[in-house]
Amino acid sequence: MIIILKPQASEQDANEILDKISSLGLKPLYMPGIERTVLGALGDERVLRQLHLDSYPMVDEIKPVLSPYKLVSRELQAHDSIVSIGGVKVGGGNFTVIAGPCSVESQAQLFGVSEMIKQQGVPLLRGGAFKPRTSPYSFQGLGLEGLKLLKAAKEKYDLPVVSEIIDPNDAKLMHEYVDCYQIGARNMQNFRLLEAVGEQSDKAVLLKRGMSATLEELLLAAEYIINAGNPNVILCERGIRTFETATRNTLDLNAVAYLKEKSHLPVFVDPSHGTGVKSLINPLSRAAVAVGADGIIVEAHLNPKEALSDGHQALTADDFATLMADIKPFVSAAGKTL
Repeated sequence: MIIILKPQASEQDANEILDKISSLGLKPLYMPGIERTVLGALGDERVLRQLHLDSYPMVDEIKPVLSPYKLVSRELQAHDSIVSIGGVKVGGGNFTVIAGPCSVESQAQLFGVSEMIKQQGVPLLRGGAFKPRTSPYSFQGLGLEGLKLLKAAKEKYDLPVVSEIIDPNDAKLMHEYVDCYQIGARNMQNFRLLEAVGEQSDKAVLLKRGMSATLEELLLAAEYIINAGNPNVILCERGIRTFETATRNTLDLNAVAYLKEKSHLPVFVDPSHGTGVKSLINPLSRAAVAVGADGIIVEAHLNPKEALSDGHQALTADDFATLMADIKPFVSAAGKTL
């Protein structure tokens, strides 16, 4: 529930109510505003009814949060959240591009792509050190060596790093090397993994929608992360599995508008995985801007023909330069800063 205090309520009044919430084993939330202080109580609905906060003189209004996802809902927080990835602000009035190779393959490959995207003004580098692959015979990533290369690229090119985590036990290992944990589609409902990155509260988390997941399931997955203590979550629509076979997935841009309406979290789009067709990445990136996305994450490679994973959907240097030029007027029209 949400507890709105009267304008004249003091910090002591708020603390008294927060102590009451905690004493019943509920999770208290403290959200001071400019004109009003708002408190929250999360937990078992039967216990919530025992609070009887309407008897407190400084309580102005009590509202139940009706959606199953509480912390990510606009019912709890009306204004947009802004998430920092290594000092780069995501959300608000920004449109942010994350780019890089699907997999880290070598220093030459990673440094080459880093220089390419840096020249185009991209502020964030993506690259997979651990790769969950459908086939056990496919390239699985360089592991720790890949993380070290990502850290070296970050330091050389001043590009904070986004990289996928697939094992809860790797959360502390990766903490030293990455600025943002990426949760892939296959792990969206790996609840132990969600809790593990939720405990790393000083790092951002890019949470991708599962290929067959509903939007409510995506929001509840984000709830797991925030409930574990990490509010720095970015949602990502990356295409869903439908009957259509012309593209790798069906990029659900309905999801972007819906998520922006229901949640205060930033929303990204992945047109690379969403289509799997290189020629479609540019138009769907423009569509993502138009529908209200806060950014895109795309795959880029200097020589896609030699890529060890997903080379068919990776943008070359020329492709990427064209993409960045083409989305600029759309970003401006949307009233955002690229």
